[in-house]
Amino acid sequence: MLVGVPMQSLPSGRSPLSRGSRAGLGAAVVLLAIVLMIDIADGSEGRYTPLMLVAPMLAAALAHWRTVVASGVVALAAIVACLFVQDRVNVTDGVTMAGILLATGVSALVAHLYQRQSEHLAELSKLASVAQQAVLRPIGPQVGGLAVAARYISSTATAEIGGDLYEAIDTPFGARMIIGDVRGKGLDAVRLASIVLGSYRHVAFERADLRAIVADLDRAVARNVGDEDFVTAALLEERGGTLTIVNCGHPAPLLLRRGQVIPLDPPAPAPPLGFMPVARPRVERLEPGDRLLLFTDGLGEARREGEFFPIAERAWRLLGHGTVADGLASLEAALVEWVQGHLDDDIALVLLEYAGARLEAALALPSWEVGATEG
Repeated sequence: MLVGVPMQSLPSGRSPLSRGSRAGLGAAVVLLAIVLMIDIADGSEGRYTPLMLVAPMLAAALAHWRTVVASGVVALAAIVACLFVQDRVNVTDGVTMAGILLATGVSALVAHLYQRQSEHLAELSKLASVAQQAVLRPIGPQVGGLAVAARYISSTATAEIGGDLYEAIDTPFGARMIIGDVRGKGLDAVRLASIVLGSYRHVAFERADLRAIVADLDRAVARNVGDEDFVTAALLEERGGTLTIVNCGHPAPLLLRRGQVIPLDPPAPAPPLGFMPVARPRVERLEPGDRLLLFTDGLGEARREGEFFPIAERAWRLLGHGTVADGLASLEAALVEWVQGHLDDDIALVLLEYAGARLEAALALPSWEVGATEG
């Protein structure tokens, strides 16, 4: 649906010349031909002709309503052919012809309603995609000294949309990232995600301390939500190989280093944005080749028959090789296979790789040092 991964596609309205219509008409014609040959060969005076009722129903499962009508006409023509070849007139054939007319009408109506519903859902899906694309924009493939890739995995093929968000920008204070998740779904969630990202894209260039950014975002959220609404978020900054993380109720990023997967839990828990979080930074020294996986809670909640997806156990094997984009593609494939295509929530994924310290002159202090100086 968004950057990296499109929203799952919906069936569009089927035209008379579509592949489904051709397949539906072909299946109906094959069925009628078989019944016609059996009936003529058996000479059974119409014992098998009632099976022709199935033809328009079979077409309705695949084809446009006009194709359903065409299959009904062909079925009637097949019965007339039987009457002509066998020189017969009986009650069974009359009842069968009436049944074909009724089945054709009902099947055509069902096919028409299905087509309208499919077109409506396709239009809603398109509008949902446009709405979220207006919020999220492409990031990467390089932000500062980090290789970056992002994917958004939709949990449903309907137009229901969520408020997962992410951004990565290069600022005077280093490469800065945010990943977050708005409580709820729908346009209200997208609206709040837009507010958070709009504020972040501004203050990330203005505030030297990540905690000051958190305070700004918290006020922006509080002004625009109800008492029970909130946004979980993790903010990261990489500056000269030093990583600073401020976590506000969000799943901890995973650090992938030399075959190990290390959760970067915060020093102390902090509430989400909207609840006046006071978050303590966590500081790590990065090594060349380190990778960081940022994700929303849909990944932690993905399960099959009550068993959650083992992200910590499989992260290195899935994400530790190839490019960062390759890693996310592998993770998505494994995840979809695990849940058998049925996710309970949308998932936003961002994978970062630190290549090594950048040579820069007159570097500003990392946000954690600024905080220590001010504190």
